[in-house]
Amino acid sequence: MKYGKVRNIKKELLSDNWYSLHKVTFEYQREDGEWETQIREAYDRGNGAVILLYNKEKGSVILTRQFRMPTYLNGNEDGMMVEACAGILEKGNAEQTIIMEVEEETGYKITEVQKVFESYMSPGSVTEVLYFFIGQYEANMKVSEGGGAEDETENIEVLEMTFQKAQQMMSNGQIKDAKTIMLLQYAQINGLFG
Repeated sequence: MKYGKVRNIKKELLSDNWYSLHKVTFEYQREDGEWETQIREAYDRGNGAVILLYNKEKGSVILTRQFRMPTYLNGNEDGMMVEACAGILEKGNAEQTIIMEVEEETGYKITEVQKVFESYMSPGSVTEVLYFFIGQYEANMKVSEGGGAEDETENIEVLEMTFQKAQQMMSNGQIKDAKTIMLLQYAQINGLFG
């Protein structure tokens, strides 16, 4: 394959207030073999992990609700989002991170998770790869109220609902979070609830 090569990459830091935003100037080889200069911005917030907690016997899932400022700025009237439990990778290990995030956010202490796929969530501007998991929960795994880490100002509400209700919320627009929709659809396609 002749085209698709990249050379002469120059990165300029635009912001590192929360994570890092770079302006990237580079040369890209087109299909006709010619090189052209392109400029893009890339936001690096690290990689993340997300999980759908489910209870097959009850036919239920655990989701969270929290305020998301970017959605508020883009037309989400109250800024609240219903989402699957997720977090930024710590020490690069997706499985350990998601088990820790589940306990912090939902109050459930789980020990087994299954990775189902991974995805670039916004490849035009964000470097993040998100690792998707599923995991079963039982009532006796509840060890705290959850709500998120105190030092992270998350203010997370834990929601337990039937899988059917979660599907309805997805259909009627109450669930608009891409990672959550992907996991709910995975559950439906793969018959997690029979």
